[in-house]
Amino acid sequence: MKQPFKDRASDFFAGKGFYIVLFLCVAAIGISGYYLLNTLQDPDQTVSGAIQVTVTPTVPEHSTPVSSPAVTPVAVKPTQPVAATPRPTTSTAPAAAAAEEPVAEYFVWPLQGEVLRGHSVETLSYDPTMGDWRTHEGLDLVAQTGAVVMAAGDGTVLSVYEDDLMGTTVTIDHGDGVASVYSNLAAQPTVEAGQTVRAGDTIGSVGETALAESALPSHLHFSMKLDGAPVDPLEYLPE
Repeated sequence: MKQPFKDRASDFFAGKGFYIVLFLCVAAIGISGYYLLNTLQDPDQTVSGAIQVTVTPTVPEHSTPVSSPAVTPVAVKPTQPVAATPRPTTSTAPAAAAAEEPVAEYFVWPLQGEVLRGHSVETLSYDPTMGDWRTHEGLDLVAQTGAVVMAAGDGTVLSVYEDDLMGTTVTIDHGDGVASVYSNLAAQPTVEAGQTVRAGDTIGSVGETALAESALPSHLHFSMKLDGAPVDPLEYLPE
């Protein structure tokens, strides 16, 4: 009959097995003591194997955030560039030129003669040469061919030219926008453009060069302008 396991274990520990177990216990105690003794003798000995510890910072749920100090913007005034000092200019030349240009203070008749046709720009007058009614910018002063024509005022001769309708014409600038115009002159005036004249100076003579007024008796066609617009010469000439 087979002996039970319990009875066989009891027989083992009662015999040689007891000494085997005892030997193993003594060996374990010896090894533990040896390891402990070596550790006490060499405390700097490191234990092999790295231990990695991960620390996760925690944020308190009701922590008050630290506010950064407010930065107040400061307006910086832009640097203004230093303006260059303009080089002084002398006005002596313009002043001298202005002084040389006479301004008429009074006016005289360009010649002594009856007014054949008057100034008319708002109403029409009959033109015997053209055979129609039209405006008339100026005065037609009756005078014999060759009669002396004088400057009506101080000024500078602006132009001397041949007009297709009004013949030989001289224009004088009297300053302040006023100009006088002399037409139907003889072909050779006695002045030229740029020349300075005084009231009463001879500028030419009566001619027969105005085709547009050839049906009229011999005369001087005299007109005046203010800023380029025709005006009545009687407003400037003495009575």
